[in-house]
Amino acid sequence: MSPQPPSSPPPATLPPNWNRPKPEAVTEPTWWPSLLALGATFMAWGLITSFIVLLIGLATFAVSLAGWIGEIRYEYRIKQH
Repeated sequence: MSPQPPSSPPPATLPPNWNRPKPEAVTEPTWWPSLLALGATFMAWGLITSFIVLLIGLATFAVSLAGWIGEIRYEYRIKQH
């Protein structure tokens, strides 16, 4: 005997004064968090190795943090209008 696929449950009735939840919008994927982590890694590596690597990590961290915050603010403004 082959197993039967599960049937979808019947739609549930909601209690009085309840509403169905609206789907939440998911933001677009972005590279900023990965670059932020790379900058933090370079900063930690720079503490161990050299000042130049630390500065590269600090610059990468600062640029990616600003980019990520800028993208979040842009998406927030788009949602408001």
